[in-house]
Amino acid sequence: MKTWKTPKVKKLAQAFASLKNEKDTTNFLRDLCTLEELAELSNRWEAVKLLDEGKPYREIAEKTGMSTTTITRIAHWLKHGEDGYKEALTKLAK
Repeated sequence: MKTWKTPKVKKLAQAFASLKNEKDTTNFLRDLCTLEELAELSNRWEAVKLLDEGKPYREIAEKTGMSTTTITRIAHWLKHGEDGYKEALTKLAK
């Protein structure tokens, strides 16, 4: 994929941005994703929060059931990504 910011991805982002509250977003996520996908996304977000708190990779792996390889990848995007994780962490901290 030359760019990940495809028209389809942008339309999905617009759909998320149009939702006004947690209930609507939760319902949208459930309609969009399988239970397994929701569990994986939730684990990834939990890993982001734990990484931000400075928790060790092994501890995060034990809490989430994810591999340290996946946690390493998440840590990379937390530090060198598009700052989406950082923006969400900042907004939730307010």
